[in-house]
Amino acid sequence: MDKKLHVVSLGCTKNLVDTEVMLGKLRDFEMTDLPEEADLIIVNTCGFIDAAKEESVRTIFDLHEARKENSLLVVAGCLSERYKEELQKEMPEVDIFTGVGDYDRIDELVAKKESRFTPHVFLVNEEHERVVTGSRSHAYVKLAEGCNQTCSFCAIPGFKGKLHSRTLESVVKEVERLVARGFYDFSFISQDSSSYLRDMGIDDGLERLIDAVESIEGVRSARILYLYPSTTSFDLIRAIAESKVFQNYFDMPIQHIDPRVLKTMKRGIGSDRIKTLLEHMKRVPDSFVRTSVIVGFPTETEEEFENLCRFIEDFGFDRVNVFEYSDEEGTTAYDLSPKIDPETIRERAERLGEIVERTTQASLEKMVGKKVEAIVEGPSEEHEFLLSARPLLWAPEIDGEILVNDSALEDIRYGNLYRIDVTERVGLQLLGRIEADA
Repeated sequence: MDKKLHVVSLGCTKNLVDTEVMLGKLRDFEMTDLPEEADLIIVNTCGFIDAAKEESVRTIFDLHEARKENSLLVVAGCLSERYKEELQKEMPEVDIFTGVGDYDRIDELVAKKESRFTPHVFLVNEEHERVVTGSRSHAYVKLAEGCNQTCSFCAIPGFKGKLHSRTLESVVKEVERLVARGFYDFSFISQDSSSYLRDMGIDDGLERLIDAVESIEGVRSARILYLYPSTTSFDLIRAIAESKVFQNYFDMPIQHIDPRVLKTMKRGIGSDRIKTLLEHMKRVPDSFVRTSVIVGFPTETEEEFENLCRFIEDFGFDRVNVFEYSDEEGTTAYDLSPKIDPETIRERAERLGEIVERTTQASLEKMVGKKVEAIVEGPSEEHEFLLSARPLLWAPEIDGEILVNDSALEDIRYGNLYRIDVTERVGLQLLGRIEADA
């Protein structure tokens, strides 16, 4: 009987790619959704902020409670790397610990029942056979690891190191292989995607990427996630706007807009430049602009928070992620004072969240009455009689779905593209009808 494997991938999509590499090395195992019947359980952890760390620890203990006798529990990833000494001492429940350097050797660690922390960060390349999860049509492609930015609130460079880009040739070969397997929609990701290839002395890495991917037959759609404001150029915005393959999708976390807070955050860019970049993005026809912000950063005054609120409401982003500040040891913000008390941080997050809900509804309302190309992914989790469709303009998982409640076609194939008439908005959900194949 085949041994069974249960995997939990926490945190970002960059983690997910590494999880998919591990799955590729463990093909001899049969996947199971039930941890209690698994012979091998792997948790790929996130260690970015307090909430993510708490989720990782809780997940580890929950899986230990559910596991069967003689199974192996493996903890990998960012939390494990960041707190390797503490976790190995305090979690005897875990059989194997590994960090962010040995995803492609997970089969060896399991066979030897050995913990290992290789002193370098793993970076996937075209030779790693990933098991792409969650979609028949879409795949994430990692461009780089590490980050050269020095944001005062971020601990990532401390355990992921400096920027290390893949070669453009490696990325192109991986996309070609994924296309050959039937994938046609791609999201390109890294900690700071707009710095791609700068560690190799190339300042226009993403423009070169766009040109290269456009020449690959079979790529229908692509988008770039995680642009950093200080390394995003007007030439890049123009290249995306002019591309026939890359969506007019602009995901640029600004974190704040108040000039003093931005300087204290060490973002390397001022508010005027950020606003100019965003306006250029917004002017691109049929553009979609997403951002992330932090509330409750140490020393943030009520007036500075109100500046952020006004900007978010006035600009009208399509999507905004609001994060409550997390005090991370090893960062320069950790030593800043005065700190904002947790109750005030929560209250500010709720106030900004109400604004974001209104701007998101306004963005969705603009789509009503339009016909869009969308991938029908399968049954919606909202209701068994509804289908879930994602417009090509939107990124998977984070931007939502169209709930399909009617169709002019009978034989709907999951993973295929269709033209959908968006008929209605209900709160933060869109309803639509399949009109034809796209």
